[in-house]
Amino acid sequence: MNLFARPHYASDATQFIDSLKAAKPTLEAEQRQGRALLWDRPVDRGFNAAADAARVEQKPYVYQTEPSLR
Repeated sequence: MNLFARPHYASDATQFIDSLKAAKPTLEAEQRQGRALLWDRPVDRGFNAAADAARVEQKPYVYQTEPSLR
């Protein structure tokens, strides 16, 4: 027997999400659709390779505009 087991406990957040899903059954499908719109896109490896090849190496001390005056 586990001393810390709470089989009938559900947090306020869990209860809220469960009630939201019960009130709006299409919620998860809408979330997946929104994610697909912004994030689930095919990766263009050619474009990524071209972007990496076009990268210019950054000089050290980027905020120094003139040689030091020492």
